[in-house]
Amino acid sequence: MTTTDLLLQFVFSGLMVGSIYALIALGFTIVYTATEAINFAQGEFVMLGGMTAVALFGAGLPMIAAFAGSVAIVTVIGLLLERLTLAPLRHVSLTNMIIITIGGSIFLKGSAMLMWGKDAAGLPSFSGDTPIRVLGASFLPQALWIIGTAMVVVVLVHAFFDRTTTGQAMRAVAANRFAATLVGINVKAMTAYSFALAAAVGAVAGIIITPVALTQFDRGTMLGLKGFSAAVLGGMGSSPGAVVGGLLLGVLESLGGGFISSAYKDAIAFLLLIVVLLVRPQGLLGKAARRRA
Repeated sequence: MTTTDLLLQFVFSGLMVGSIYALIALGFTIVYTATEAINFAQGEFVMLGGMTAVALFGAGLPMIAAFAGSVAIVTVIGLLLERLTLAPLRHVSLTNMIIITIGGSIFLKGSAMLMWGKDAAGLPSFSGDTPIRVLGASFLPQALWIIGTAMVVVVLVHAFFDRTTTGQAMRAVAANRFAATLVGINVKAMTAYSFALAAAVGAVAGIIITPVALTQFDRGTMLGLKGFSAAVLGGMGSSPGAVVGGLLLGVLESLGGGFISSAYKDAIAFLLLIVVLLVRPQGLLGKAARRRA
């Protein structure tokens, strides 16, 4: 295989993994858009999506039913996480919200370990395992499912925030909670919707990546951290930024692991995070931080 073929191979692999990072980053963006808080349980939503789909498929459901059922279950879990931990609190600060989501992440991870054990699990590919060759590089058909699904989800979420009343209300809450309350927006409901939507997006990411990379009870932690890095890289609160950050991180990580050393693969995300925070804290496509009322 020539250097050009290797480069294409690594780019294709990076786009596939980057699509997952983009979906996770999008989950962070959804909650941030509504609350300006960081939901560190987002990685666990990804893990739960994969594990729940494996359980439902193993119970005899067809793949499409396992997919839909997993997304529905994880969406409810995301909603319950917000309803049972954040909703009862009054005048909760952003710092306390972040700490609560970290606690929720630990709880969800422990619960998954107790329910499914520590063994890794997987799903069959959605459309076979015969590699597809393009310009000297090869990739599995599942990669097309991952990239295509990610594109569809990103478009739907962007349309939700731009074209629907609920999406615009969630953006209004993030801009100024007090003003949003004055015009009749239910602030707590918008927060609950954001967690439910972020959980659904995370579940989709977890399901589509499971046929390629096995899922496990603790798999969400690293994916969540990389998704957070992608969100910061692209610009927290920007849906296009989440896509750009995820894809860029995936490609750079793949190139670094291929041409430098796979030992440094995981370090690339955190190195980029540090550089972005030092050089451009608002990210590539993000706006400068605004004051919160």
